[in-house]
Amino acid sequence: MNLIRNLLAVVGLLAIVTLLVGALTLGPRLARFDPAFPQAYGEFAARLLETGDPGVAMMWSEPVEDGLSADDVITSLKSLATTNQLLFVGESPFYQQVEAITGEDYRYVNFLSFCDAQVGKMMLEYRDHYSGFMPCRIALVEDKNGDLALYSMNLDLMIYGGEPLPPELKTEAIRVRDTIRTIMRGAAAGEF
Repeated sequence: MNLIRNLLAVVGLLAIVTLLVGALTLGPRLARFDPAFPQAYGEFAARLLETGDPGVAMMWSEPVEDGLSADDVITSLKSLATTNQLLFVGESPFYQQVEAITGEDYRYVNFLSFCDAQVGKMMLEYRDHYSGFMPCRIALVEDKNGDLALYSMNLDLMIYGGEPLPPELKTEAIRVRDTIRTIMRGAAAGEF
């Protein structure tokens, strides 16, 4: 009985030491992070645990209402982007590329790119790595059942996931994030 009690005491002591070392090591680093980082990572972790898929966890999705065609959704996306001061900068009809390579029909998958050049410039002036987030892309995807949905990268980890962005860049990044969500929701409902 004494052996078990002593082993448990040692395990407890090791656990406390590990927690203290972790707090002393990570604490100062995490203190520099954006105050909203726990929520951003918490939402990501919850979605990851729910789905088991990091790709799903880091994306936004909006199902497109029945009766809307791909052309309707694209027209809506472009219109809503213009209304919200976001520039449509390109389209990449992936399904056509697949069909050209394989010679077989493929379901509709199209990548649409949007940009706010002033915010893009701010991001690049802050850090070149942020070029990977540009331009903002929205995918219009027909699933295997023929239903359409819109997908885009959740920008919250970029905005809140580390050390705080400079205030002006953070404000503009939040505005672009909110605009992407707005045009996705609107286009999925067929708004113009």
